[in-house]
Amino acid sequence: MEDRELKLNSGWVALLGMFLWLGVLISLVVTSVQQHAPELAWGIVPLWVLWLFAWAGFIVNGPNQARVVQLFGKYVGTVRRTGFFYGNPLYWRTRVSLRVRTFETGMNKTEEKKDAAGTVLVPASTHREPIKVNDKDGTPIEISAVVLWKVVNPTEAVFQVDDYEEFVKLQADAALRSLASRYSYDAPDSDAHSLRGHIEEVAAQLKHELHTRMRMAGVEVLEARISYLAYAREIAAAMLQRQQAGAIVAARSQIVAGAVGMVESALDLLKERNVIELDPERRAAMVSNLLVVLCGHSVPQPVLNTGTLYN
Repeated sequence: MEDRELKLNSGWVALLGMFLWLGVLISLVVTSVQQHAPELAWGIVPLWVLWLFAWAGFIVNGPNQARVVQLFGKYVGTVRRTGFFYGNPLYWRTRVSLRVRTFETGMNKTEEKKDAAGTVLVPASTHREPIKVNDKDGTPIEISAVVLWKVVNPTEAVFQVDDYEEFVKLQADAALRSLASRYSYDAPDSDAHSLRGHIEEVAAQLKHELHTRMRMAGVEVLEARISYLAYAREIAAAMLQRQQAGAIVAARSQIVAGAVGMVESALDLLKERNVIELDPERRAAMVSNLLVVLCGHSVPQPVLNTGTLYN
């Protein structure tokens, strides 16, 4: 819907008119009492009722707020200006906040702690839990995101959806579920579909999808980022062991590659400087000893050899 500005009269001028009207009503009441004319008093009653009803026309609009105005179900306009105004008392005004707001996706969960006898130890408190969803590989994960948003079209926010705040939260959960199902939790660096390894890309994709879903409600998404990401509790221990095993294998591979290079450099240096002539068997023994020293977990203990390699 087209959002159009509604221009209203100054509230201060209308307030002055209300006090002048009040003075006229008081003078009419005094006149009816002095002249003992009750029929005049009955004629003043509708004016008093109309004066009281006219107070409903005052509008106070604060900073970063808008009022969507209707008259008998017809859209009249939107008040965006800040200040004190006066309009038709029959206007139906809906206040919409234009401030930047944020929330975290997830499910509301209420918990309270009790003892064995059922006595409440800690009062019930509500907090949001991450969403549980399967990633691209079917692995259950828990994920949540922080969304920064604001209303840019108050008219669409009021007329396009029933409750734009609830609409934003539900669409954010749905978009996050859809995004998580298209990405893997973890993947090699060469793979462009990883929730943990490609944070910036995932955040940009989430923001784009949220903006596409929410623009019909007059909402602009300023930022959306993953705030929590972990494996589901039932597989967290197993996946942790898997990550540790992968890290150990990678570390060992790097250690072995470095050790082989050091052994090769040592043998080449001994040969270059003619320190000692090594036959193939002595060369193999030295390589074995050096690899044990360089790749071992603990500090090797020296062994004193009183003979030779052959005796």
